[in-house]
Amino acid sequence: MSCILNIETSTDVCSVAVSNDGECIFNQEDHNGPRHAVKLGVFVDEALSFIDSHAIPLDAVAVSCGPGSYTGLRIGVSMAKGICYAREAKLLAVPTLELLAVPLLLDEKIAEEDALLCPMLDARRMEVYAGIYTRGLQPVRAVGADVVDGETYRDFLNENLVYFFGNGAEKCMEVIAHPNARFVKGVEPLAKNMMPLSEKAMAQERFEDVAYFVPFYLKDFVAKTSKPVL
Repeated sequence: MSCILNIETSTDVCSVAVSNDGECIFNQEDHNGPRHAVKLGVFVDEALSFIDSHAIPLDAVAVSCGPGSYTGLRIGVSMAKGICYAREAKLLAVPTLELLAVPLLLDEKIAEEDALLCPMLDARRMEVYAGIYTRGLQPVRAVGADVVDGETYRDFLNENLVYFFGNGAEKCMEVIAHPNARFVKGVEPLAKNMMPLSEKAMAQERFEDVAYFVPFYLKDFVAKTSKPVL
């Protein structure tokens, strides 16, 4: 097992956690944001001081890689890269939508084996950024920018229970009126929940290039997937 500093800044919440040998040994969160530029440096300094005071070598830094807020992701990734350079640590990337699913799976809130998970991040109006996964976090449909109406997820809902969650899900509750739709409120991407995913990436040696890694910015996703106006 390894010591990993986990950084999450993809939404308004700013959070930092440290895992060591599979245990969370440090955690700080700010839910009054977005204040990443103010709080992230403080949290990281406290985390590194905690690690150093316990003589624990830092092996890797994991950062939530999006999709998410351009400013938040830029701040988080820049901080992660700086620590990796200074500490000669590995860089790990954790997809934000997969991260959103972790607390539901850990708390066993989803009992049905064949249920699908649809984490959502809010965008403008009735648009969300969403992916669809199995309970094992295997992608059933790639991350996409969805304009949500009653038909958007009907093919999946006709076959399975689908759990919708994340800050984009609540505005869809009245629109997705299907008997197989389930909504879970209050699910946020948090650094303390990154541990299973960052530890798996570490074990599989899925390291990012510190110099060239860039997160999954929403604005870039829109640019790449939007059709040209004729």
